[in-house]
Amino acid sequence: MLGGSKVSDKLAVIEALLPKVDALLVGGGMCFTFLAAQGHEVGDSLLERDRIDVCRTLLESGKIVLPSDVVVADDFSAEANTRTVAADAIPAGWKGLDVGPATVGEFADVLGRAATVFWNGPMGVFELAPFAAGTRGVAQAVVDATAKGAFSVVGGGDSAAAVRALGLPEEGFSHISTGGGASLEYLEGKSLPGLAVLEA
Repeated sequence: MLGGSKVSDKLAVIEALLPKVDALLVGGGMCFTFLAAQGHEVGDSLLERDRIDVCRTLLESGKIVLPSDVVVADDFSAEANTRTVAADAIPAGWKGLDVGPATVGEFADVLGRAATVFWNGPMGVFELAPFAAGTRGVAQAVVDATAKGAFSVVGGGDSAAAVRALGLPEEGFSHISTGGGASLEYLEGKSLPGLAVLEA
């Protein structure tokens, strides 16, 4: 499960993971470039136009699961007007800042069937209360999957910060790593200096 703002930061790990995973859940700001690749309007949401074509190619795997609904706002603030809309019906001038409740349920269904879960990146702007529910909901789904026997890894400072900020039990996850960049590089297949020393 990947979130965070930029799809460009995660392209290498997505390409490395797709042959190995059953499903790749995508939320956060990066999901809007994928939605645009499906031909949907995304309003004023985060969008990397130069990555739309590569996202369209990645979607051909059939393994990427995108939000079906999103929480949008007319401003990037805790006091903004908000509404929940279908992911293919984001109004002009509004920006997506969280995944919606239907998406949380759909992601939870996938996570509930998983034997291994790797999570890097929040599902929305969890630092602002109106946009925290998506990250809280999917994080709880990871906790629930772990309780049922899945091995779960939270990789990255933002994800670890979300776990703490949202009051989720750290012991509910198998492992929490603050080394998000290193976690992604490892999943990309790169050699990490510390591990290289041990392997030598």
